[in-house]
Amino acid sequence: MKPKVTSVLPDYFCNLDSSLLRLDYLQRPELHKGTYDFVVPEEYWAQHPPQRITMPYVSPEPPPAGPRPPVPMDYVFAFDVSDQAIQSGFMRDACTSLLEMLYGRTLDDGTMLEPYFPTTSRICIVTFNSSLHFYDLSSDLAPMLVVADLDEVFVPIRNGLFVDPIEHHEFPERNAALSAAVRAGLAALHGRGGHVVVFQSTIPKIGPGALPDPPSEDSMYGTSEEMSLHKPRDKIWLDIAEECIDDGVGVTLFLAPSSYIDVGSIGALASVTGGEIFFHPRYDPSRDSMVLDSQIRRVVSRYQGFNSTARVRASNGLRVTHYHGNFYKRSPTDIEFGIIDADKSFSIELQHTGTLDCRANAHLQCAVLYTSVEGQRRVRVLNLALNVVELAGSVFQYADMETTMAHFAREAMHHLTEQRIAIIRDDLTEKCSSLLLGYRNQCAAATKATQLIIPEAYRALPAFILALQKSKPLKARLVSSDVRNYEIHRIKSMDIRSLIHHLYPRLMALHDLEDAIAVPQQIEQPDGTLDTQISYPSCTRDSHYFMETGGLYLIDNEDTIIFWIGGGTSPQLLQDLFGVDDFMSFSPQTHHLPHIDSLLSQQVRNILNDRFARRRRLPKMYIARQNMDGMELEFSDMLVEDTNNGAMSYVDYLAVLHRQITSILTGGDMYQRGGGGMRAPW
Repeated sequence: MKPKVTSVLPDYFCNLDSSLLRLDYLQRPELHKGTYDFVVPEEYWAQHPPQRITMPYVSPEPPPAGPRPPVPMDYVFAFDVSDQAIQSGFMRDACTSLLEMLYGRTLDDGTMLEPYFPTTSRICIVTFNSSLHFYDLSSDLAPMLVVADLDEVFVPIRNGLFVDPIEHHEFPERNAALSAAVRAGLAALHGRGGHVVVFQSTIPKIGPGALPDPPSEDSMYGTSEEMSLHKPRDKIWLDIAEECIDDGVGVTLFLAPSSYIDVGSIGALASVTGGEIFFHPRYDPSRDSMVLDSQIRRVVSRYQGFNSTARVRASNGLRVTHYHGNFYKRSPTDIEFGIIDADKSFSIELQHTGTLDCRANAHLQCAVLYTSVEGQRRVRVLNLALNVVELAGSVFQYADMETTMAHFAREAMHHLTEQRIAIIRDDLTEKCSSLLLGYRNQCAAATKATQLIIPEAYRALPAFILALQKSKPLKARLVSSDVRNYEIHRIKSMDIRSLIHHLYPRLMALHDLEDAIAVPQQIEQPDGTLDTQISYPSCTRDSHYFMETGGLYLIDNEDTIIFWIGGGTSPQLLQDLFGVDDFMSFSPQTHHLPHIDSLLSQQVRNILNDRFARRRRLPKMYIARQNMDGMELEFSDMLVEDTNNGAMSYVDYLAVLHRQITSILTGGDMYQRGGGGMRAPW
């Protein structure tokens, strides 16, 4: 007779649904959540930076040392008040948005817009031209204190200064000391960290890092000097950005230039500190004011943290080799952000350092140490378990094309400071060819060499690679370096979905929408609740070949929306959407869609409102009439499958890839850009 065996479990385990679980399983987020936040103790607080030999600003207080207690995020809003900023209306609209942020606003129909400035934060306002202006906001008189020394910036502490505006009338100023203004904001946030939001309209030609006249860009493209257009022309801009990182400060730039402003130099403030750049060239209040307001609202209201450090760890057999994005990298393992928010992302590159066990998972963990807006020091942990496979077919079957494309894009932007644009475009084609060749050799070797075989997961990769080559940073045609550098900054930190839609814009035919499209409908969720959703129309491929002359189309690349109106478009369609039935009567300055009591107007506005709800900021809107408006050129450039932007069409590009792969499979010459052949993908 066998003895009876009793299973005894420790008191911290329980048996639930035949699974062995800890009793505290539901109370321990790291056991069942992929992403979670912990409040961290004092040993994880940020440290005050060591005292420098030469301080970038003068402070009446001794520099603090040791751990920096977490405090709520404070904001410094720095406004360029040069003549250009005032004449363009940029200053006025920025101040209007600031007032709404702080105190709300009542619309014409009586709707109350609530203020959205964080209740735990404080605000400082600085204005600047050829001098710095501080304001005592605690006084009813709000006196202005002027600091003329741009090299040894300090925050004045005297109160009660008041000047008569008539007696001290200022003549229009054309200069704006941006570097001194940022350092003034840094001095105001000294020992705390925070966010400096700058509104700038002109190139900074005075103060530290004063920038010279624009370079001769036309003669530099295609030469070894081309790379210098994508770097700061004065190292001091990188130094100021590093000073901001040391003090846990991020910088966001709102730029509204009427001419060259050198985004490659001043943009380093945002790119290095994890901030953002908003670009409004030739600012037009009728077109840009609502867009500017939505951007300011998003900057302040989105989830964010400051004074942040991130690290990605990998399990045995894997190693993180490169990071790509907008951040500061001080050590091989960590990246730092003055500010990090919900709209940013970065990518990593992994290297195999050993053999992986296909019976176990490979693990990645990203830990982000940050201070919340409310002043709590936290660490956010993201865990990811990946299956390990032995067959190349499984790798291709479960590959994520959008993630691959986002990494290729960020890597290409990174190389713009080291290589010529033509070489980077060739490298992208080589990567695409080698990836398809790897699939051909590993998974479809039995097929004819004359067939172009593309894996299902990567069926759109050639189209996106071509779209990336036609993007503003990489296109062959001459593009202003300001525009290129703004786009480089955007691409390096956009989330994946926004980046994909930016490279390959969504094109919709509006002239044949079904009645049920884009009309709100109640959809029952799995838990029994009802959710209001709208159905989108199918998108059209980005080519004139798939369009109709009498059609009405909407294209959206996340920054810009263009309505293309064909010469044969029905007058009734135009009346239903724009309130104008004559093709010739349209104003090219139409930048807002009117509210019209028609089904088509409701459908299109529902589509735009749904997209706004997802990205929380407005794109700029334009009208492009066929063969009439200048914006049709921009619209045509967005049709990335056509021959444009100094590059071939999608059909021709597929033929190039096919020839390269066939040449190797048939034993011919290997694809060569320099002296070596195509690299192996394995």
